[in-house]
Amino acid sequence: MAVVIRLQRVGKKAQPQYRVVAIEKSSAVGREAKEVLGQYHPCNPNAAEQVKLDMPRVEYWIKVGAKPSETVASLIKKASAK
Repeated sequence: MAVVIRLQRVGKKAQPQYRVVAIEKSSAVGREAKEVLGQYHPCNPNAAEQVKLDMPRVEYWIKVGAKPSETVASLIKKASAK
């Protein structure tokens, strides 16, 4: 099965928060992830604290063949620029 790195929405209705997860591509949206790799809080006014990723684990999953979504790829780029 193919593993992807994508966002999983959590949080309140008007306050979105996302987990960055490694999950099977065919899994439903609410299914349990293989691993939680970080968090993304788009409503946080402090831009430096919006993205928190465990970069060694993200690099591991990419190395073993996981494909990040477009949004997650931009978040990885943003987090590695810190």
